[in-house]
Amino acid sequence: MSDSASDELGSELLTVLAGLNRWATARADLPVPYAQARLLSLIDLHGPARISELAAADHSSQPTITQQLRRLDDAGLICRTPDPDDARAVQISLSGSGVIALRSIRQARTDVVAPELAAMSALERRRIAAAVPALRRLLNSLGAPQSETPATEVRSDQESSTE
Repeated sequence: MSDSASDELGSELLTVLAGLNRWATARADLPVPYAQARLLSLIDLHGPARISELAAADHSSQPTITQQLRRLDDAGLICRTPDPDDARAVQISLSGSGVIALRSIRQARTDVVAPELAAMSALERRRIAAAVPALRRLLNSLGAPQSETPATEVRSDQESSTE
């Protein structure tokens, strides 16, 4: 494939995936605002992380992330634990309630896409299914973190801190 064809494919792929993501999010009945849903997903992808790491991963400022984390904390969706490498800092992880909320968010988005996929031809669904592993390999080759499961497994200490 030529460089220009690869560029065109890359542009088309990004446009289509971003559009699908926006469409599903706009139609899904999310239990939290979109910015918080996105942050829960980011925390799930990165595991326990410092606020500065989450801000960098989200390409946003530390004050912006801090404000969103405060809202998630007030809702009981995250846990703050001392950073083992720096007692002055904290690490952020999902609480048991946060894991449940993230699963609900992902299910709500799936629920709006599933009927549309079901309405497609079997050939179109097979083509989409065949593309998913290639897209995962692309993400892996880029070093992009990705969740293997619908939401992080909850550690028992997180469960007890949220009940």
